[in-house]
Amino acid sequence: MDALWIWSIVLLVPALILGIYAQAKVSSSFSRYSQVPSARGLPGAQAARMVLDSAGLSNVDIEIGGSRLSDHYDPRNRTLTLSPEVGNSNSLAALGVAAHEAGHAMQHADGYVAFRLRSALVPVANIGTNFGFI
Repeated sequence: MDALWIWSIVLLVPALILGIYAQAKVSSSFSRYSQVPSARGLPGAQAARMVLDSAGLSNVDIEIGGSRLSDHYDPRNRTLTLSPEVGNSNSLAALGVAAHEAGHAMQHADGYVAFRLRSALVPVANIGTNFGFI
């Protein structure tokens, strides 16, 4: 077995295990807190709109679509996409995810360096996500 193959395994296996663990924790926490309603009864999409408007970002659109935990902010078209479980729900989990994604729009508007770096890495990460099973 050649040294490159061994180092690939040494680096990739822990990363794969860590990724699976992180996804399980996110999914578990979301499931737990999606059962807890917010005190105000505000759905996620409305909460995100309030956060965006308070930051002067009324030009950021909010859409509801996609699958479970596919929520994201797209800086190319300034759109926040919330899954139906987040956009239509008044749970603490939905409000947390909606506020988190609205925070990305605020980072984009502020020109936050870490957000720009993250945005530059998204295409590379998508390649890994799409071909990782190979």
